[in-house]
Amino acid sequence: MEALAALLEASALGQWARGSAVAYPVANVAHLLGLVLLVGGIGIVDLRLAGLWRAVPVEPLARALTPLAVTGLVLLAASGSVMFAADAGPMVSSNVFRAKMALIAVGLLHAVLFRRLWRGRMATWEADPPLAGRLMALGSLSIWLCVGALGRLIAYA
Repeated sequence: MEALAALLEASALGQWARGSAVAYPVANVAHLLGLVLLVGGIGIVDLRLAGLWRAVPVEPLARALTPLAVTGLVLLAASGSVMFAADAGPMVSSNVFRAKMALIAVGLLHAVLFRRLWRGRMATWEADPPLAGRLMALGSLSIWLCVGALGRLIAYA
Protein backbone atom coordinates (compact mmCIF):
# COMPACT_ATOMS: atom_id res chain seq x y z
CA MET A 1 0.00 0.00 0.00
CA GLU A 2 2.88 2.34 0.77
CA ALA A 3 4.31 1.82 -2.73
CA LEU A 4 0.97 2.72 -4.31
CA ALA A 5 0.78 5.81 -2.10
CA ALA A 6 4.29 6.84 -3.18
CA LEU A 7 3.29 6.45 -6.84
CA LEU A 8 0.20 8.56 -6.30
CA GLU A 9 2.18 11.29 -4.54
CA ALA A 10 4.69 11.33 -7.41
CA SER A 11 1.93 11.43 -10.06
CA ALA A 12 0.90 14.59 -11.86
CA LEU A 13 -2.18 14.79 -9.63
CA GLY A 14 -0.10 14.54 -6.45
CA GLN A 15 2.40 17.11 -7.66
CA TRP A 16 -0.37 19.47 -8.71
CA ALA A 17 -2.24 19.05 -5.42
CA ARG A 18 0.92 19.81 -3.43
CA GLY A 19 2.45 22.43 -5.72
CA SER A 20 -0.52 24.61 -6.57
CA ALA A 21 -1.33 27.50 -4.27
CA VAL A 22 -5.05 26.90 -4.78
CA ALA A 23 -5.53 23.16 -5.46
CA TYR A 24 -5.42 21.90 -1.87
CA PRO A 25 -7.36 24.80 -0.30
CA VAL A 26 -10.07 24.55 -2.97
CA ALA A 27 -10.25 20.77 -2.51
CA ASN A 28 -10.52 21.28 1.25
CA VAL A 29 -13.42 23.74 0.88
CA ALA A 30 -15.09 21.44 -1.67
CA HIS A 31 -14.66 18.56 0.81
CA LEU A 32 -16.40 20.59 3.50
CA LEU A 33 -19.22 21.48 1.10
CA GLY A 34 -19.56 17.79 0.20
CA LEU A 35 -19.81 16.89 3.88
CA VAL A 36 -22.49 19.53 4.44
CA LEU A 37 -24.50 18.23 1.47
CA LEU A 38 -24.12 14.60 2.52
CA VAL A 39 -24.85 14.99 6.22
CA GLY A 40 -27.37 17.78 5.68
CA GLY A 41 -29.30 15.84 3.07
CA ILE A 42 -29.20 12.36 4.48
CA GLY A 43 -29.21 13.63 8.07
CA ILE A 44 -32.59 15.31 7.68
CA VAL A 45 -33.99 12.19 6.00
CA ASP A 46 -32.50 9.98 8.73
CA LEU A 47 -34.00 12.15 11.48
CA ARG A 48 -37.40 12.02 9.76
CA LEU A 49 -37.14 8.25 9.40
CA ALA A 50 -36.17 8.02 13.06
CA GLY A 51 -39.49 9.61 13.95
CA LEU A 52 -39.05 13.39 13.97
CA TRP A 53 -41.25 15.77 11.97
CA ARG A 54 -43.98 13.21 11.40
CA ALA A 55 -46.13 15.80 9.61
CA VAL A 56 -43.56 15.81 6.78
CA PRO A 57 -44.21 12.98 4.28
CA VAL A 58 -41.22 10.61 4.12
CA GLU A 59 -41.08 9.78 0.43
CA PRO A 60 -41.15 13.33 -0.99
CA LEU A 61 -38.55 14.40 1.57
CA ALA A 62 -36.29 11.50 0.67
CA ARG A 63 -36.77 12.16 -3.07
CA ALA A 64 -35.81 15.80 -2.58
CA LEU A 65 -32.82 15.37 -0.27
CA THR A 66 -31.24 12.07 -1.32
CA PRO A 67 -29.87 13.55 -4.57
CA LEU A 68 -28.22 16.31 -2.52
CA ALA A 69 -26.63 13.69 -0.30
CA VAL A 70 -25.40 11.72 -3.30
CA THR A 71 -23.99 14.92 -4.83
CA GLY A 72 -22.21 15.55 -1.54
CA LEU A 73 -20.77 12.03 -1.58
CA VAL A 74 -19.46 12.49 -5.14
CA LEU A 75 -17.94 15.85 -4.20
CA LEU A 76 -16.34 14.27 -1.13
CA ALA A 77 -14.81 11.49 -3.23
CA ALA A 78 -13.43 13.89 -5.84
CA SER A 79 -12.04 16.45 -3.41
CA GLY A 80 -10.79 13.75 -1.04
CA SER A 81 -8.88 12.16 -3.90
CA VAL A 82 -7.06 15.44 -4.55
CA MET A 83 -6.20 15.89 -0.88
CA PHE A 84 -5.13 12.25 -0.57
CA ALA A 85 -2.87 12.51 -3.63
CA ALA A 86 -1.08 15.46 -2.04
CA ASP A 87 -0.18 13.48 1.07
CA ALA A 88 -0.81 9.80 0.31
CA GLY A 89 2.25 8.40 2.11
CA PRO A 90 1.44 9.74 5.58
CA MET A 91 -2.28 9.11 5.05
CA VAL A 92 -1.96 5.37 4.42
CA SER A 93 -0.03 4.98 7.65
CA SER A 94 -2.51 7.05 9.69
CA ASN A 95 -4.79 4.99 11.92
CA VAL A 96 -7.36 7.79 11.91
CA PHE A 97 -7.39 7.89 8.10
CA ARG A 98 -7.74 4.11 7.90
CA ALA A 99 -10.59 4.21 10.42
CA LYS A 100 -12.29 6.92 8.35
CA MET A 101 -11.98 4.84 5.17
CA ALA A 102 -13.32 1.75 6.94
CA LEU A 103 -16.25 3.71 8.33
CA ILE A 104 -17.02 5.13 4.87
CA ALA A 105 -17.22 1.54 3.60
CA VAL A 106 -19.55 0.67 6.49
CA GLY A 107 -21.68 3.74 5.71
CA LEU A 108 -21.98 2.83 2.05
CA LEU A 109 -22.86 -0.80 2.87
CA HIS A 110 -25.37 0.44 5.42
CA ALA A 111 -27.01 2.68 2.79
CA VAL A 112 -27.27 -0.20 0.30
CA LEU A 113 -28.70 -2.50 2.96
CA PHE A 114 -31.17 0.16 4.08
CA ARG A 115 -32.40 0.64 0.50
CA ARG A 116 -32.76 -3.11 -0.05
CA LEU A 117 -34.66 -3.64 3.20
CA TRP A 118 -36.98 -0.65 3.13
CA ARG A 119 -37.43 0.40 -0.52
CA GLY A 120 -41.11 0.79 -1.27
CA ARG A 121 -42.12 0.43 2.36
CA MET A 122 -41.20 3.89 3.65
CA ALA A 123 -44.58 5.33 2.65
CA THR A 124 -46.04 3.35 5.56
CA TRP A 125 -43.70 5.15 7.98
CA GLU A 126 -45.83 8.28 8.11
CA ALA A 127 -47.55 7.35 11.36
CA ASP A 128 -45.29 4.82 13.01
CA PRO A 129 -41.83 3.98 11.65
CA PRO A 130 -40.69 0.45 12.56
CA LEU A 131 -38.09 0.24 15.30
CA ALA A 132 -35.53 -1.48 13.05
CA GLY A 133 -35.91 1.29 10.46
CA ARG A 134 -35.56 3.99 13.10
CA LEU A 135 -32.43 2.39 14.49
CA MET A 136 -30.93 2.04 11.01
CA ALA A 137 -31.68 5.71 10.28
CA LEU A 138 -29.99 6.77 13.52
CA GLY A 139 -27.11 4.43 12.70
CA SER A 140 -26.71 6.09 9.31
CA LEU A 141 -26.61 9.55 10.83
CA SER A 142 -24.11 8.40 13.45
CA ILE A 143 -21.84 6.77 10.88
CA TRP A 144 -21.64 9.87 8.66
CA LEU A 145 -21.11 12.21 11.62
CA CYS A 146 -18.28 9.96 12.82
CA VAL A 147 -16.76 9.94 9.31
CA GLY A 148 -16.78 13.75 9.39
CA ALA A 149 -15.24 13.84 12.86
CA LEU A 150 -12.50 11.38 11.87
CA GLY A 151 -11.76 13.50 8.81
CA ARG A 152 -11.23 16.54 11.00
CA LEU A 153 -9.06 14.52 13.40
CA ILE A 154 -6.65 13.38 10.68
CA ALA A 155 -4.74 16.66 10.98
CA TYR A 156 -4.17 16.06 14.69
CA ALA A 157 -3.19 12.40 14.67
